[in-house]
Amino acid sequence: MNTATLRGLAAFTAAAALSLGLAAPAAAQSDFPNHTVELLVPYQPGGGTDGLARTFADASRKHMAQSMVIINRPGAGGAIGWTEVINAKPDGYKLAVLTVELLTLPHLGLAKFNYDDFQPIAQLNADPAAITVKADAPWNTVEEFLAAARKDPEGVRVGNSGNGSIWHLAAAALEDKTGAKFNHIPFQGAAPAVLALLGGHIEAVAVSPAEVTTHVQSGKLKLLMVMADQRVKGFEKVPTAKERGIDLSIGTWRGLGAPKNTPPEVMAKLREITARTAAEPMMREAMEKQNLGYVYTDGAVFKETLARDNAYYKSLIAKLNIKP
Repeated sequence: MNTATLRGLAAFTAAAALSLGLAAPAAAQSDFPNHTVELLVPYQPGGGTDGLARTFADASRKHMAQSMVIINRPGAGGAIGWTEVINAKPDGYKLAVLTVELLTLPHLGLAKFNYDDFQPIAQLNADPAAITVKADAPWNTVEEFLAAARKDPEGVRVGNSGNGSIWHLAAAALEDKTGAKFNHIPFQGAAPAVLALLGGHIEAVAVSPAEVTTHVQSGKLKLLMVMADQRVKGFEKVPTAKERGIDLSIGTWRGLGAPKNTPPEVMAKLREITARTAAEPMMREAMEKQNLGYVYTDGAVFKETLARDNAYYKSLIAKLNIKP
């Protein structure tokens, strides 16, 4: 065998080895998922975000060969959970439920990440903020509630899901629009805030209708107002802020995200699974039962929402001079 032939054989062997080396990860990605996928919720169990995640995991069983498990990582308004996912191996096996706090926390100096640290998979929900009080509270209208806050700001404690959370911003924006002042009380998620309201430890919460539905239906709590453009399904008797002369519409959304360096092939599979799961009747029925607003947009549109809302909340936080 001459020198030229040997060189050609060596080159072929090297190319074949390189090809095999590159094929291995591609093959691993093509059978995604081949083991359990973790969906991390950065809040306590029991709130609207947790409920959405569990509903999605249940509905996804028809469209995944593997199961999806829910992991709760509450703390720091969501920052602890999101940081864990951002730092996870970008292979699609650890995902996060994203909420609007992903945008607000960095502008408050409470987190070093930003929305570009995630690749958006899809948006699944949108819900307005609402003012909810105990059923036996002395206020039956939002005007009466605001009058009490103007008279005794320290005495009107309004719970939220953490400093810098959307529910904190919603209450602060309501202060800005009405001249009322509240005593803001942070919790590690909406569910603990609602429990504190039920226990009489605070006077109100500024969370979404979805997070108080059960207690409103049981007669323990009542909504005074929703901060939306239109009345909310299931709460048709509750007026909007605009109907009460308050020009305010603010709320949250929820969606799914993966670490930013997740391979395109895996992202495509995740988006396909999510689209099919979101279209499941059981998904919509469960969300409607929880009074969670159903909204589906794909990754590209969700990314546009993230960019737009990031600019809005940056401006709002600066305008209201909100400090952590």
